[in-house]
Order: sequence, then C-alpha cells, then structure tokens
Amino acid sequence: MRLEGKTAVVTGAASGIGRATAETLARAGAQVILADLSADKGEQEAERLRKDGLKASFIPIDVASDESVAAFARTALGRGAVDVLVNGAGFGKAQPFVDNDAEFWERVVDINLLGPIKLTRALLGPMIERRSGKIVNVASDAGRVGSSGETVYSGAKGGLIAFSKGLAREMARYAINVNCVCPGPTETPMLMALPDNHRDALKRAIPMRQFGQPADIANAILFFASDLSNYITGQTLSVSGGLTMA
Repeated sequence: MRLEGKTAVVTGAASGIGRATAETLARAGAQVILADLSADKGEQEAERLRKDGLKASFIPIDVASDESVAAFARTALGRGAVDVLVNGAGFGKAQPFVDNDAEFWERVVDINLLGPIKLTRALLGPMIERRSGKIVNVASDAGRVGSSGETVYSGAKGGLIAFSKGLAREMARYAINVNCVCPGPTETPMLMALPDNHRDALKRAIPMRQFGQPADIANAILFFASDLSNYITGQTLSVSGGLTMA
C-alpha cells in the first residue's frame, strides 16, 4: 500500500491515532500535512518525521473554528492538491449524560462532527474538479453501538458515520471515496484518562483481551487511503479486537 506522489492531510496529528496515522502515511510515501490545535506538539511531530527522512509539514488548525478551518484550507491548497483527507481530530471524556452541561455538548459536537464536515467541505472542491480523492473519517464504535458515559460523543460519532455514507453517495460520481474507520478501545490519552476499573472492564469485554494500538487504526486508514480501496466507498470498518461484530 504505497502513496508516492500523494499529499495527505491528517487532523489530530500531534498525538494518539492521528500521530500514528501521519507517520504511517508518510512511511507509505505520502507528503503529509499534520494538522492539530497544539502548534508546539504538531511542529515537533513534523520535525521528528522529517529527521527520519519522511515528507512532513505542519499547519495549525482548530476544527471548531470556522476561521481556522478556512485559513488552514487556504494554506494547504496553496501548496498544491490534497489527495487524502483523514479527519482524525476528536474530543471526549467519560461522564454520565445527566452530569454534562451545554458547553460540553457543544464542544463534543463541534470537534467530532461539525469539524470534519467543515474541513471536508473546504477541501472538497479541488477533489471534485480532479475527479479523484480519498476521505477517511475516524469515527468510533461508540457511534455504532453506543457507549455508557459517552452519550453525546456516541451521537456525534454516529452522525459522522451517517455523514460519511451520505457524502459517499454524492461523491461516487466523481471517483471520490469516503469511508469510516471506527476504533474500539485504543491506547490513547483519552483511554488512559479513564479510571483503572473502567479500563479493566473494557479490556475484559474485548474478545482479544487487549486494547488496540494507534498503529492498528492507522493501518486501516492507510488501506482506505490507498489504491487498494478504489472500489470501496460508504463503508464503516471497526478496528476493535472483536468488541463489536454486528
């Protein structure tokens, strides 16, 4: 699965799944534009990849800000065509729904649903003109089956899955593939912030009895970004060690 000659944008690239995805796509030959709210960490990651001989740069973005998304798109497209978009930025925390406040709901929806919608729209025009492109949205198994303590997050990720399917139908005529990867419990800062007893219960529920690694998710994203998935669109792939099978 090679991506030579391709430019890929990866949001949430400063840590976790986004970080692993940026490295995986770069090692597959892509010119990767790392995007993240954390400028310091994003620049550090891009520099780390460049020191390893990979093609990487960083552009800051706040996917919850219309102005930031527009500025990011202008800068990225000013450098040339974007062939692959990975909407990997995410936000959430485990908390009972009745303890959530409206500010929390809005942030969850802004980052996990509206952010990918806005950035996709900002980068989509040139893909349509070229009649070529790959869009991979990182949703969650929480969006497929629900997750206790992550009710609004589940709703936002479920919305991202539905958005991906609708967009896939509209974009198929332009040879633009749109697919979703749904991680199960994965060793990221979000998972490690959970109480030990919560993490232990999650692990016991996974048939493989282990958490996913960010690289596991990144490999699935690479498949959808590559030419091997050219006849696949509108699909949702769970990478969860068997936690969800329906």
